[in-house]
Amino acid sequence: MSQTPPEQPAQPQFNSEAQHQNQPKLRRVRGVPVPVNGPEGKQITMLGIADSQQISTKMVVTHPAFQTVLPMMDGSRTIDQIVAEAGQGLQRPMLEQLVAQLDDAGLIYGPNYEALAQKMRDQFDEKDTLPPGSTAQMADMLVTHALGGEASDEQKQEMGAQKLAEQIDAWIAEALKDSESPSLESLPAAIIAPHLDYVRGWMNYAHVYGRMRVVDRPDRIVILGTNHFGQSTGICGCDKGFETPLGTCKVDQQLLETLKSKLGDEQTQKMLADRYDHENEHSIELHIPWIQHVFGKDANGEYPQVFAALIHDPTVNNGESYDENGLGLDPFVEALKSSIGEVGGKTLIVSSADLSHVGPAFGDQQALAGEDEQALQFRSKVAQHDQEMLKLVADRKIDDLISSMAWQQNPTRWCSIGNITAMMRTVEPSQIDVLNYAATMDPNGTAFVSSASIAVYR
Repeated sequence: MSQTPPEQPAQPQFNSEAQHQNQPKLRRVRGVPVPVNGPEGKQITMLGIADSQQISTKMVVTHPAFQTVLPMMDGSRTIDQIVAEAGQGLQRPMLEQLVAQLDDAGLIYGPNYEALAQKMRDQFDEKDTLPPGSTAQMADMLVTHALGGEASDEQKQEMGAQKLAEQIDAWIAEALKDSESPSLESLPAAIIAPHLDYVRGWMNYAHVYGRMRVVDRPDRIVILGTNHFGQSTGICGCDKGFETPLGTCKVDQQLLETLKSKLGDEQTQKMLADRYDHENEHSIELHIPWIQHVFGKDANGEYPQVFAALIHDPTVNNGESYDENGLGLDPFVEALKSSIGEVGGKTLIVSSADLSHVGPAFGDQQALAGEDEQALQFRSKVAQHDQEMLKLVADRKIDDLISSMAWQQNPTRWCSIGNITAMMRTVEPSQIDVLNYAATMDPNGTAFVSSASIAVYR
């Protein structure tokens, strides 16, 4: 008896009466290669179009030739104008089908995207804390590694915290096993540590957090991150705490309210208008388990309270917001510095900073893998540039770092100049100790990312 094949989902249909489809405006997307089986079982590579801001979970897979068409979807051209400008055999029905798929996935501006965004905003505002993302995935992976692929969701829930804590201890032990100074003498005013995933960045997390296991426990921690996916054009504050498999760090309401008072209503609105950018941002969350594990709970069973903000790039528009409508760097730093002084107690500032991002994955033509002269020179040049810029940080010459990066147009794509700058200007340090520098590269040499662990003292 033959079986009825499963019903295929209907393909999205182009709506000729919809203005947002007739004159499409593409949102911020990223392209990824997608291998598929072509004719005669031959594998071909298609273009996957995904949401850079991670509001939509859908991906549209299409022919790579559309790469030249996507930039034309800027809201200024109609379908017919795009077809005429693109040429090369592009026909209107082909473009109509792509636009319909992009709209269905919420990848162009229109009602579908607005509904997805509103749902995300509503879910964000109804909670006091942000649920775990990257850290939960790591805990699940550790449990699966321990128990095998059959690990159940219940086992992951029960064992995740323990396995994550054990792994942090193992990373600290490995990082500091040969160190002559495995602990800091006192709680620093600030640290710089990566926001790389743990698999690639554990060494520099461990070098600085591991050394703080014996220092005084901070009353609060201010985490300054990088806005990778969001819409904010300036400082983006967060009014939430953060959850991980280890537990919850509540938001420091006293510091937040004091900061809002210092900023005033208009500047506060700018700081929190795009708070939803924190929903899918990893540069804050990845520090929370280290904070929880190293500093532990107080007598009331609470982990240190936190306040988080994402900092824009000060090499663009001299520290003002990119469009001059968001909160600029200087008023935020002034208000933060004053607020920390007013609330008192011990505050640790975390600059969540990765450094260089180079290789074909970031647009460079030169491959990084191998021992040929070109690859060796390229890797050496990147490391040398990192060391030159880190020396400016260590010498407390943050304005020189900004001007140098702006003049050179940030050639190795340091992604966290903003939060390093905000931390330095808030702390006004008298001493900076670079504890470790490391870079990681995938086996194919497509992506080389560097980071450092640094202790900062007043």
